[in-house]
Amino acid sequence: MASNSEKNLQEPLLLPSLPTSTDPTEPQNCTNHESSVELETILSDTQLPFLKRVSSATWVESKLLFHLAAPAVVVYMIGYFMSMSTQIFSGHLGNLELAAASLGNNGIQIFAYGVMLGMGSAVETLCGQAFGAHKHKMLGVYLQRSTILLCIAGIFLTIIYVFSKPILILLGESTEIASAASVFVYGLIPQIFAYAVNFPIQKFLQAQSIVGPSAYISVATLGIHLLLSWLAVYKFGLGLLGASLVLSLSWWISVVAQFIYIVSSDKCKYTWDGFSVEAFSGLWGFFKLSSASAVMLCLEIWYLQILVLLAGLLENPELALDSLSICTTVSGCVFMISVGFNAAASVRVSNELGAGNPKSAAFSVVIVNLYSFILSVLAAIAVMAFRDVISYAFTEGEAVASAVSALCPLLAVSIVLNGIQPVLSGVAVGCGWQAFVAYVNVGCYYFVGIPLGVVLGFYFNLGAKGIWSGMIGGTAMQTIILIWVTVRTDWSKEVEEAARRLDIWDEKKEPLLN
Repeated sequence: MASNSEKNLQEPLLLPSLPTSTDPTEPQNCTNHESSVELETILSDTQLPFLKRVSSATWVESKLLFHLAAPAVVVYMIGYFMSMSTQIFSGHLGNLELAAASLGNNGIQIFAYGVMLGMGSAVETLCGQAFGAHKHKMLGVYLQRSTILLCIAGIFLTIIYVFSKPILILLGESTEIASAASVFVYGLIPQIFAYAVNFPIQKFLQAQSIVGPSAYISVATLGIHLLLSWLAVYKFGLGLLGASLVLSLSWWISVVAQFIYIVSSDKCKYTWDGFSVEAFSGLWGFFKLSSASAVMLCLEIWYLQILVLLAGLLENPELALDSLSICTTVSGCVFMISVGFNAAASVRVSNELGAGNPKSAAFSVVIVNLYSFILSVLAAIAVMAFRDVISYAFTEGEAVASAVSALCPLLAVSIVLNGIQPVLSGVAVGCGWQAFVAYVNVGCYYFVGIPLGVVLGFYFNLGAKGIWSGMIGGTAMQTIILIWVTVRTDWSKEVEEAARRLDIWDEKKEPLLN
């Protein structure tokens, strides 16, 4: 188990107990608590044969897990695929356009994504606390408060977008690629403010275990996005700017649809009470919490961005950017599956610890990692089987196809590692080890992964292979550390720790704002 000094580096996210009210007029968390009790009973029944006990427990856990994971995977996957499809449409305009779209997405846009997702994640904690305390109206206030802060942050991020060309040139990118990338980035400015509304809305809904509507809306939005992208790029000839503007519009369609659901659904009638002036109070305390969350998440999200920027400094930057960005795009697509399991793992572990079920918590860790690992291995096998043709989904160049094929063995290894590492991070969040994992991320990524990638890519002239190998080194070290900490965990003590945190939370009605 991680030591107390490691865990107490910062106040962990406190997950409240599930609502216990049986009043049918009150909103209820859709987590199947009866199944949770059933799981602990099965695992504790030593009279059952071992294989029968494991098979029965696996069936119960699988139902609980996929109820959470499946919609989350759909939402994250489709959000990612919208950006990827925009790159694909741009890539078929030419290699320069592919490099520009890749640099715009992975070099500039992901910067804003990291800031907004990190700041938006703060509302998840506060909404979860308010929902657990039956202070349902406060969820709407927290949603509005977070949106206000993110919109203010979006104004400052817009400045970066406007000056993206000189920034990219200053970072060493070629003038031709930087110029094309800046045109693409200009069309993404409206997307910044879509992020500012979208992430608080998603956390607001997730705090109430309302996950299905966002998935349905994402599927519908993807279809609209593909149609509009095809029209903008091929029929109206709007080029890079048209492709990025459509991406921004698609995000806004999703945001508006989710907001309409909130204001019209009976499931949210107790948590959304209309716009309130309370949203403008307590902004400073909310900002401090949002900033802390942003720093933790951004360090991990920006890791990949830095590697893509490094690729632009290689001897043949266009080829390096094209090949590496295609591989990172494919990896990121598969990674969204693990992110969905990450969210499910966090909820499952925290719920079981809060319910006082140590065996169920430990069993959940095993099952969620097993499912994610199996899916990642299958994805890695598919990548190796289609290594020679993957790039043609993005661009027509044979040189790029050869470069991508050469990177695919490293891509396969990375996919397998990413099938384990994000899920273990979700387990750590469920246990309240956020600060410890944040320090692990910084050490493994920024003190191992990036320096190793620079040395292999530039000093040993391994190019994109070297940069990618450095990323694998950092991820492998992080995965080993998280496995070591998880294996050593005493789950009974974690149950006691969860109870202690809940007692503290009960004494402080709004501890994160004081």
